[in-house]
Amino acid sequence: QFSFQENGWGASLADRLVRKCDVVNRGLSGYNTRWAKLILPRLISKSTGAESTVAVTIFFGANDSALKDLNPKQHVPLEEYAANLKSMVQYLKSVDITEDRIILITPPPLQESAWEKECLAKGDKLNRRNATTGEYAQACVQVARDCGTDVLDLWTLMQKDQDFSSYLSDGLHLSTKGNSFLVAQLWSRLDKKLAALPSLLPYWRDVDHTKPEASLL
Repeated sequence: QFSFQENGWGASLADRLVRKCDVVNRGLSGYNTRWAKLILPRLISKSTGAESTVAVTIFFGANDSALKDLNPKQHVPLEEYAANLKSMVQYLKSVDITEDRIILITPPPLQESAWEKECLAKGDKLNRRNATTGEYAQACVQVARDCGTDVLDLWTLMQKDQDFSSYLSDGLHLSTKGNSFLVAQLWSRLDKKLAALPSLLPYWRDVDHTKPEASLL
């Protein structure tokens, strides 16, 4: 949901793809794969133009990996998380979105000390652990392998830089730098799929102003 905020990765993608294709954001703050699996058919179907869909990203895990005893509402067990991701990929394939157009994104790493401050400010205990989030990231990568989709392993890539805290605004959610990192990594995977897309309608200088219908219709 936050991806369309200022400097968000979804907004950056939309900017890069102006007059190429529309970027549709169906991210929902706080949701997990258990809920997303149920609503996916309402978001994407054959009747909503699945055949013209260039790419779909599935980005879950930060909420699923919340600790069960401290955050039971968002927590989803690891095996169910993997099964839910597979179910979503299978559904997309059933509406003719092939696996080569699907990109799974793992949750980013968790900066525990920063997120603990957020939790404590609300009177809660630290309700996530980076090692646990990593298990979900690994499961996401494995699902991508099993299903033949592409995958962006944010959890691993962000930790190649020893201090990944600058990628996160509060220890959990992406900062401006984290959004930039994600869009750069994602673009390298999308560029091949999108490079051949034609621009929609001619550049204004190329329109015949004396007979615009000849250029525009």
